[in-house]
Amino acid sequence: MMFSTLTAFAAPAWPEYPPQEVQAEGACLLAAGSGTVLYGKNMHEHYYPASITKILTALVVIENCDNLDEILTFSHNAVYNVEANSSSAGYDEGDEVTVRTALYAMLLASANEAANALAEHVGGSIEGFCEMMNEKARYLGCTDSHFANPSGLNNEDHYTSAYDFALICREAFHPTAV
Repeated sequence: MMFSTLTAFAAPAWPEYPPQEVQAEGACLLAAGSGTVLYGKNMHEHYYPASITKILTALVVIENCDNLDEILTFSHNAVYNVEANSSSAGYDEGDEVTVRTALYAMLLASANEAANALAEHVGGSIEGFCEMMNEKARYLGCTDSHFANPSGLNNEDHYTSAYDFALICREAFHPTAV
């Protein structure tokens, strides 16, 4: 029989959150797998989400589009129903691209006309698509949000909270979590 000694090491200490000062007005850090809130700061206050809205837009498009190679056509409304000097990929009325290409334009160039065209393609209209966005947000457990457009452009009826957007990002980045 042989015996030996082993040295036991304590588990590393759980990190303090936030590890540095968070300067944002609101913040929420969730564990991706469990959804446990690791850190929160004003996490249920309403904020205007701007272009991070496009993460939910992409999620709803991908979940409701049978084929990312489908062709969508830019309508007059999709192209011209955006704020002057807002982010654009330069599409014009009548242009045709695949859903995949429009997703890239929306997510990489923050193209507002691409967000509108995707919304019209999937939801039949921007308003119909916003209903889909709000339904998806409710399904994910969001209670502090209302989405009024697919791009995040200014609208007093378009808001979310840090907690709700953490839930949306959790689903977008870790879709098996819910």
